[in-house]
Amino acid sequence: MVSMARDDSVHEAYAFVCLHCGHGWEEEYEIRHTLDLAGQRRAEYFVHGLRVASPLSRADCPFCRRGPIRILRPGRVKAARSFLHLPSPM
Repeated sequence: MVSMARDDSVHEAYAFVCLHCGHGWEEEYEIRHTLDLAGQRRAEYFVHGLRVASPLSRADCPFCRRGPIRILRPGRVKAARSFLHLPSPM
């Protein structure tokens, strides 16, 4: 899902799966586009109002602290959990 707001921010959702332990999770990010002092565009990522690293640069799993991580289309983890009748993580 991608939507553009008037303040030049974008909302994107990603699904992730750890290829080491199988843990899956999803997250929605607000991506704010700004210009730095040199006039170059920068993207800053936020989750629940807190600045975080780009999900595209994440190399480890929040569950096992290993990896590698695979990025999937949004909704894939949720769909797999419902198909397998697994509870959503807290």
